[in-house]
Amino acid sequence: MKDYITIIGGGLAGCEAAYQIAKAGIKVKLYEMKPIKYSEAHSNENLAEIVCSNSFKSNLLTNACGLLKEELRRLDSLLIRIADETQVPAGQALAVDREKFAQRVTQEIEANPLIEIIHKEVENVESYDEIDVNDGIVIIATGPLTSEKMAKQISKLTGEDKLYFYDAAAPIISKDSINFDIAFYGNRYEQEKKKNEFIEEWKEKQQNQEKSYINLPMNKEEYEAFWQALVEAEVVTLHDFEKREIFEGCMPIEIMAKRGIDTLRFGPLKPVGFDDPRYAKRPYAVVQLRQDNSEGNIYNMVGFQTNLKFGEQKRVFSMIPGLENAEFVKYGVMHRNTYINSTKLLDETYNLKSNNNVFFAGQITGVEGYVESISSGMVAALNAINCFWGRRKKTDFF
Repeated sequence: MKDYITIIGGGLAGCEAAYQIAKAGIKVKLYEMKPIKYSEAHSNENLAEIVCSNSFKSNLLTNACGLLKEELRRLDSLLIRIADETQVPAGQALAVDREKFAQRVTQEIEANPLIEIIHKEVENVESYDEIDVNDGIVIIATGPLTSEKMAKQISKLTGEDKLYFYDAAAPIISKDSINFDIAFYGNRYEQEKKKNEFIEEWKEKQQNQEKSYINLPMNKEEYEAFWQALVEAEVVTLHDFEKREIFEGCMPIEIMAKRGIDTLRFGPLKPVGFDDPRYAKRPYAVVQLRQDNSEGNIYNMVGFQTNLKFGEQKRVFSMIPGLENAEFVKYGVMHRNTYINSTKLLDETYNLKSNNNVFFAGQITGVEGYVESISSGMVAALNAINCFWGRRKKTDFF
């Protein structure tokens, strides 16, 4: 048995796993194919790159994800600690400056003397560059954007074809290009005028609103014109694309819009909890932008995951009041996500049932979300450590 643990994939789960294993005094070989090769959604060479929303979801302990984050904090999660350190205003949620987050994780992993980072695409998990799942513990954390070569290896290892669905990311906009004659700051319900509140008091409150969200109100005519343009806009053609393969939790806004003219108004554009400062009443619909970095100069469009062509994104989204002169720092994109049939293939510790040397972690296991990926990396790592020392695997860590 090798005197180190191999981790394939330097995303959220892989980095958390590497940290936990090194903390236990075990050497780690961490394989990451960037910057030698990039997936269609990755763009920088840092580890733990966030490609979709910058939100780690709720921080409230009454929320499942908020409770999970607190458990991870108490278990000394490296990535949750860095998320806390690089957070940007987001109301009751934890959102991060995605660039600073990835940079800090990379610095921590690179500085750890027990972690060796190898920038190379893994092509074989049985006899490749000292990787051998039959003679050493391996954690596969290659993520939903697993390379085709690695995906074939996983299929061979598990004896099953990979599963997949389509996921999308939202555009990011420069704050300086937003029209604040229309746009206003505020969190849902906190911004809304109370019945017993004088108009002067309410307007004064608006001046002191937290600037984590920018809101763009729409009247009925503006919304219906936007909706019509959205459902008629051109999309990027995907090979082997089927509607049933779209992930409901990250659905492209144009597909959601085609379900009915009011679908968006009861989804990401719902106006509940807001009043338009110009008229002191609830708008017909509201588009929200969430702060994307600590400088507060770029914002992402909440719920606007899209597969529209770039030119169509510029044309259609500029119809939103307040975005008529919007500068798009990054356009939304769609990509194919790969995952395995975990309930059939893995036990409760993310260990492959057919090979005790192999663990999986992260979104390739089917978990959804950054926090969930980090937690799976921790669980896989702690049990890989137990296997390394010949101890019993477990799921209770408190």
